[in-house]
Amino acid sequence: MPRIPTEPGTTEDRPTEDDTHPSTPDPRPKSALDAYFKISARGSTLANELRGGLTTFMAMAYIILLNPLILSGADVTGVKLDHAALTTATALAAAVTTILMGVVGNVPLALAAGLSVSGAVSALVVPHTTWAQAMGLCVIYGLLIVLLVVSGLREKIMNGIPLPLKHAITIGIGLFVTVIGLYKAGFMHTGGPTPLSLGPTGELAGWPVLIFCLTLLAIFVLMARGIRGAILIGIAGGTMLAVIVNKVADVPATAWKNSVPVWPGSPVSAPDFGLFGHVDLFGAFGGKGMGAISASVAVFTLVLAGFFDAMATIIGVGTEAGLADKQGRMPGLSKALFIDGAGGAVGGLAGASGQTVFVESATGVGDGARTGLASAVTGAMFALMLFFSPIAGIVPVEVASAALVVIGSMMMSQARHIDWSDREVAIPAFLTCTLMPFTYSITAGVAAGVISYTVIKAGVGRWREPGVLMWILTGVFVLYFALTPIKSWLGVH
Repeated sequence: MPRIPTEPGTTEDRPTEDDTHPSTPDPRPKSALDAYFKISARGSTLANELRGGLTTFMAMAYIILLNPLILSGADVTGVKLDHAALTTATALAAAVTTILMGVVGNVPLALAAGLSVSGAVSALVVPHTTWAQAMGLCVIYGLLIVLLVVSGLREKIMNGIPLPLKHAITIGIGLFVTVIGLYKAGFMHTGGPTPLSLGPTGELAGWPVLIFCLTLLAIFVLMARGIRGAILIGIAGGTMLAVIVNKVADVPATAWKNSVPVWPGSPVSAPDFGLFGHVDLFGAFGGKGMGAISASVAVFTLVLAGFFDAMATIIGVGTEAGLADKQGRMPGLSKALFIDGAGGAVGGLAGASGQTVFVESATGVGDGARTGLASAVTGAMFALMLFFSPIAGIVPVEVASAALVVIGSMMMSQARHIDWSDREVAIPAFLTCTLMPFTYSITAGVAAGVISYTVIKAGVGRWREPGVLMWILTGVFVLYFALTPIKSWLGVH
């Protein structure tokens, strides 16, 4: 067939059907599975989805080890937080929500217990409530996010927040989890003559922190060499080293933060569902809980932490997977947001704290995942881990903390998307990034970024530019910062 000229006087031709490259993927479904997940339509293959799902699991399997360590350190009344039960709850909630995300949402996003949510539950909620009341607040915050999704407000807010702030939120969360990792490993210390120090006396000491350093360096080397599953390999290697050192050097049990690295008698055991269903939905609002105002503030904090953590992750991973446009908007976003919101309720019911989308989903996307089939594979792997909780129990927090620092380094890559020469953008981004770790609060960082963005825009005469939703958020965050004086003015303690 002859070529069709494009424009008079040009040498470029328009290709016809006969010029189609023979290696172009056939978008027609090859099976019912292909048709359901739109594998071919998204330019993927069954092998890519299986490999991507396994890669995502390998990258985020550390949460099965880390979440129980975070929650087991909480000062809780009412229910004994058995490590095996926490491990079962963590794996169960991750399996259910990730499979739902794959089968219903059809996106390569995996969910598990959010570190920011678990941290808030452990530090802010649990000391003032029973465990059942704390999980009840998780269920409530999840249901509230579901209502925001159903109303369409959550998607509007996500689309209304400027893209540079979305990237800054991701960076701030990365710095936040890095601080958690450094502190829990004993590398960073608080409470000395300076606000922060290297170790308790200005220097590192002890076998556990040395093992943390070796594990961290090993993971970074594996990542630099492009080894898939570098985080999981590093944690496994660091744990084996800890077991050997603990035995040979006769390390005191008190030297380890939480778990003492000792090999269990059997690596397999039946799941412990002892925490499942321990939910007191409204008990925290009563006189025997936190009180109505304090509980409402806690729910507000959990909603904000889960909301903005997932928002940045969904946008980032969706963009990398080719599912988002240049403004960071994803078609069919509502289903993914609904399941992410429901993850708060599922996590509370399971006893694992709220579930949220994990940035490690990007590792599977980088390995070819483009559909929800990859998430179904990841969820199935989490389900298998229900029967291997004794293995998770031997991992010391010093080893697992190395993964947090690694994840923080990965999330810092979002900095390349921010124009740091534009002060109107750079200042809100800076406040968002730095206040999250320095105040130990994701909410404070997001709030500072939103408020400074709208105020600066108004100060330069472009107050309409942020949009109505951003100004509403500004008002909400001003109330958040002023909550203590407001409570004092009302006489509430």
